[in-house]
Amino acid sequence: MCGVIGVVSNSAANQLLYDGLMVLQHRGQDAAGIVTAEESRFHMHKGQGLARDVFRTRDMRNLLGDMGVAHVRYPTAGSASSSAESQPFYVNSPYGIVLGHNGNLTNTHELKEALFRSDLRHVNTNSDSEVLLNVLAHELQLRASGRQLNLDTIFGAVSGVHARCKGAYAVVAFIAGYGLLAFRDPHGIRPLVIGVNEQVAPHEYIVASESVAIDTLGFRLLRDVAPGEAVFVDYQRKLHSRQCSDRAVLNPCIFEYVYLARPDSVMDGVSVYNTRLAMGVSLAEKIKRDFAHLKIDVVIPIPDTSRPSALQLANHLDVPYREGFIKNRYIGRTFIMPGQALRKKSVRQKLNAIAEEFKGRNVLLVDDSIVRGTTSREIVQMARDAGAAQVYFASASPPVRFSNVYGIDMPTRDELIANGRTDAEIAREIGCDALIYQDLDAMVEVVRAGNPAILDFDTSCFDGRYITGDVTPEYLNYVEAVRNGETPPPSALSTQQLDLNLASGS
Repeated sequence: MCGVIGVVSNSAANQLLYDGLMVLQHRGQDAAGIVTAEESRFHMHKGQGLARDVFRTRDMRNLLGDMGVAHVRYPTAGSASSSAESQPFYVNSPYGIVLGHNGNLTNTHELKEALFRSDLRHVNTNSDSEVLLNVLAHELQLRASGRQLNLDTIFGAVSGVHARCKGAYAVVAFIAGYGLLAFRDPHGIRPLVIGVNEQVAPHEYIVASESVAIDTLGFRLLRDVAPGEAVFVDYQRKLHSRQCSDRAVLNPCIFEYVYLARPDSVMDGVSVYNTRLAMGVSLAEKIKRDFAHLKIDVVIPIPDTSRPSALQLANHLDVPYREGFIKNRYIGRTFIMPGQALRKKSVRQKLNAIAEEFKGRNVLLVDDSIVRGTTSREIVQMARDAGAAQVYFASASPPVRFSNVYGIDMPTRDELIANGRTDAEIAREIGCDALIYQDLDAMVEVVRAGNPAILDFDTSCFDGRYITGDVTPEYLNYVEAVRNGETPPPSALSTQQLDLNLASGS
């Protein structure tokens, strides 16, 4: 999971890009980067850490130009942090191109081999995003006539990318001397939206991972980039678009609505906030139906993502809603921290219980999801230590049983607490007196209610059904082996299913 932004402005773009990264910081805390374009010259600054720490005044002054691309990142499969993996990436042949990418390619090794042996292009890092950039550059080179680009060339190159790349990708790129290009994979797994500022002439445009970036920067949300579609804003500030895939179908990642996206975003026509409210209603109905015997005195959310669901759940159960945990906002997400010991240590630093809300009460804790269970176990114990009589735990999403290969830092299957365990066994593992999970069908119905045109979602981390249809058991075994520090040969996979890049920059 990462955040991407592209801007075509009538004035300096650096501040717009920086402000956009600040509101997309939740999508990546490992590294940040900005590239601006001044005519045909690029200015770049990127580094490890939060955006506010990466960019100083002197850095911003050097980011000249009225167009640009920006990115916030965390590594998608537990790789060590590296400044070399920070985005955007750059190539100068056959055109100067910078690219930022959110998602994950599932045929990275196959593409690397083709780039090296057939396309005669060199990749400097282990990032699938750099591979994607070089594929785009090669496809542009194949189609360029007299080395001059036109719309057919650009959109044709994106069609070539779709034909070669598998997996999830939402991309913003800038081609020196031509303009801003953005496109989304044919399944639309990762989000991408377009905004416009019509208060100036010519109009200004922005492309971003979430609509919250468009709102806060004073643009108007125009629409989502469609699956398989490419949009291009030229130097005359004209917006062009074209469908570049003949197999496009909208299958967005449902985990975006559960946890990843900000609640004030709207993605693929669905309000994240309203969806989370509805998840609480659905969960309350399940409790009334299957857990009516529980004597719940108070509903307490695990800050912050679960608050809307917990509030609606409490309202529909007619049970008091209380804030029982205070969050230290200067601690990073435990979900993305490497290593069990660091995650466990960070929970107590991140949350502190208000004892008065727990003492002598039967407490229903509500969280958005349960992944490894480490955080949940610590929180249940904190509730008991604060004096709770009974501790029940509700998850606004179903059990996470499978790895995610589309750009979310999901653990290996062996690390997932729900893998191979019943609900009762999971309850014992995290130490709660009762455990309630959202049903998958109910969650899908809730999200689809926001946009009935979405016929299917990527729900792979819940049901093991990978929407792109190219993820095999051998592939998952290979990914997990590499993640665990082993080095199985690529021959462990078929030629159609090679490695997922574990140092992905997306």
